Amino acid sequence: MSENKGSSAFEVAVSFVIGAAAGFILGVLFAPAPGKETRKKIQDEMAKTGEKAKEIAHEAEKGMRVVKEKTQEGIEAIKDYFDKKKEEFLKKSTVFPGEGGKK
Repeated sequence: MSENKGSSAFEVAVSFVIGAAAGFILGVLFAPAPGKETRKKIQDEMAKTGEKAKEIAHEAEKGMRVVKEKTQEGIEAIKDYFDKKKEEFLKKSTVFPGEGGKK
């Protein structure tokens, strides 16, 4: 059994936008208004929802860029660390037991 510990901010925002749009459309459809007015309200709200979705996508894209940069920095730091340790190991391994400078 898999357990979801939490949702990302992106998932919450998308869920909110979808819920708000669905609620608005249902509210407009069941409200007493002429068809032309109802269609106009739906069209306007869909345009707003589309803009909000674009904003969310833009923010998610920026977040992904930051994650990518930080991941690359981490990889470089790990590579540097291993290279340093490799050099230290190679320096130590060139001195064999019994040779340690004593003759």
